[in-house]
Amino acid sequence: MAVTLVTGGTGTLGRPTVNRLRDDGQEVRVLSRQAGAGRVVGDLATGAGIREALVGVDAVLHLATARRPGDAAATRILLDAAIDAGVSHLVYISIVGIDDIPLAYYREKLECERMIAAAPVPHTILRATQFHDLMATIFAAQTYSPVLFAPSISVQPIAVDEVGGRLVELVDSAPVGRVDDIGGPEKLTGGELAAKWKAAKGSRRAVWPLRLPGMTFQAFASGHNVVPGEPFGRVTFSEYLAERFGAPG
Repeated sequence: MAVTLVTGGTGTLGRPTVNRLRDDGQEVRVLSRQAGAGRVVGDLATGAGIREALVGVDAVLHLATARRPGDAAATRILLDAAIDAGVSHLVYISIVGIDDIPLAYYREKLECERMIAAAPVPHTILRATQFHDLMATIFAAQTYSPVLFAPSISVQPIAVDEVGGRLVELVDSAPVGRVDDIGGPEKLTGGELAAKWKAAKGSRRAVWPLRLPGMTFQAFASGHNVVPGEPFGRVTFSEYLAERFGAPG
C-alpha cells in the first residue's frame, strides 16, 4: 500500500484532507511536533525527525504553513529530505493570485512554488482561493467593534472539504506540475459576505466598507484573488454559515 506523508495535517485544511485520504484507503502519516495516533514526530522548522518520517513514503502532501516568515525555509528542509528519500510525488497547496498580490506571506508562498518546481522531486501545485473559514474569522475578530468592517473587494471563498477532495485526487494521480486554480461557487463583495455573516449571527451592527491605501489592497480590488471561468466549488458561504451556526446565512 502506498504511504502518504501529510504536513499540516492537524490544521484547518489538513484534518478533512487526512480523513478523505484514509477514506480513500491510503496509509497516511501526519507529520506533527507532538506524538499521537497516526502521527510521526518531526519539526519542519529545525529539520528534526523529517528524514525519519519520510522512510518508506511514496507521496508527500505539503499543507503546512505559518503566517510568520518561515515557509520557504521549511519547504527547503522538506524538499532536501524528500530528494534523499526518493519520494515519487510532492503535492503542494498554494493560493490564487500570489504572482500579482504583493503581500509578504504570498511572496513566500511563491518562493515555495519556485523551489518545488526547480527540485528533482516530481510535483503537483494547486492554487485555491480563500477558505470560508478565513472569511468567517475576519468577521469574528471584530467582536468588540461597534460596526462590522468589510473590505471593498470581491472574494470567491471555497469550502476546505472541497479543496481537500481535489488534493486527494491529485495525490492519486501522476505528477503534472501546476494544475488549474480552483475557487468557490460565487464571487461576493466584502459587504455581501458581511451581510450573510450578520444574518447567521443575528447581529444588527452596521456594515462599513473599508478601503486601504497601497498596492496590496489595490491588487485584491483588481480581482487577482479570484479565478476566471467556471467555479470548482459547490458549497456557498451561506451554506457554510448554516452548517457552522445552525442558522441561515
